[in-house]
Amino acid sequence: MQTGLRGRLRSRRPQNLIRVMPAKGAREQVNHSQRTDVLIIGGGVIGLSIAWRAALRGLTVTIADPDPGRGASHAAAGMLTPVAEAAYAERELFELGSASLRRYPSFAAELAESAGQDVGFRQSGTLLVGYDPDDMAAVGEHAILRDSFGAPSQRLTARECRKIEPLLGPAVSGGLLVDDDASVDPRRLTDALLIAVAKAGAVHLPERALRLLTSGDRVSGAALADGSTVEAHKVVLSAGWASAALEGLPAGAAPPLRPVKGQVVRLRPSPQTIAAGLPPSLVTRTVRGLVQGSSVYLVPRDNGELVIGATQEELGADTTVTAGGIWQLLRDARAIVPGITELEFAEVVAGLRPGTPDNAPVIGPARLPGLILAAGHFRSGVLLAPVTADLVTELLVTGTVPPAAAPFSPHRFDASSFDASSSDASRT
Repeated sequence: MQTGLRGRLRSRRPQNLIRVMPAKGAREQVNHSQRTDVLIIGGGVIGLSIAWRAALRGLTVTIADPDPGRGASHAAAGMLTPVAEAAYAERELFELGSASLRRYPSFAAELAESAGQDVGFRQSGTLLVGYDPDDMAAVGEHAILRDSFGAPSQRLTARECRKIEPLLGPAVSGGLLVDDDASVDPRRLTDALLIAVAKAGAVHLPERALRLLTSGDRVSGAALADGSTVEAHKVVLSAGWASAALEGLPAGAAPPLRPVKGQVVRLRPSPQTIAAGLPPSLVTRTVRGLVQGSSVYLVPRDNGELVIGATQEELGADTTVTAGGIWQLLRDARAIVPGITELEFAEVVAGLRPGTPDNAPVIGPARLPGLILAAGHFRSGVLLAPVTADLVTELLVTGTVPPAAAPFSPHRFDASSFDASSSDASRT
């Protein structure tokens, strides 16, 4: 994987390296330093989107990540559903997600043009369905939530649900149609970002950042796993759930982050479903189901794949794929769309979502001058990538915190309040 990424992302090291010959069996270490305007630690969908936008604004950008696009972004289903992700959070998260969804059509089109490949963006809506009366009561509560946000939706009977998705099971009791929700293929998205980032002039270093470096009272760069260092005027920390554990990060400079495990199953058409003339993914839009209180979603892909997810497990940094997790997902998905049992099994993967204490992201300057946080996006990293990239790039270029980022300041978790116009912003 790294070999391919080096070719695509212009990964490089300066020619004037001082190399230290490793002991037998040890990894080769290098001793060199390079300078950049912005060092981005973490190459998931958030870090890559920021790198792309910042490079397009004329900043020199370096990304440090040994395997970009292979963390939480690789496991994500790619639903773009602002209300669903804000259901148990503040209204500001819904507004941020909605702003990002409005950016997605142009973001995806511009990215596809730059990379020369499609990213699987589909604005075909979401159908939320309930299995039994209790589930339908929860669907009704979701409709009320949407109404309170001013977000349109349409309540449907069971018959109306099956009219737009004929392969829904007979036990589905009814649903809620949201026309403006969308989805994207996160793997194709990160692949395209890798190409676009390179074309924009950013440099990828396929190394893990081991330690944050400071000079005086501000950040000065990072030390990498190969023994090299990167000197940077500003550092963006977007390394997912592990961001707050970076060595050298001062106490209190970042809020606590935790890994939240999610298992996802991928299915694809089988010879039987193809011969029967069934739609490749069985459904034509994202279907979210509530089955006796358990949530499941089915997301179709343009290539015929069907993504089913996702568990939500507070088990620390555990990425074990379990029989119980797979069984739960397939059981609930079958209750909604019985035909999934005829599809071919393609993959099961477990990823770690980065969660904050309030499950909303941290976007903005840390207490350490020059350090900017873009982490903790939990379930909505793919959704929030375009708006996060725009907000962080604006902060990098102007030194001013955009108003839309103020509710997501890292400082909301400490005792003091944060004002977007405070001196903290000007110190970045």
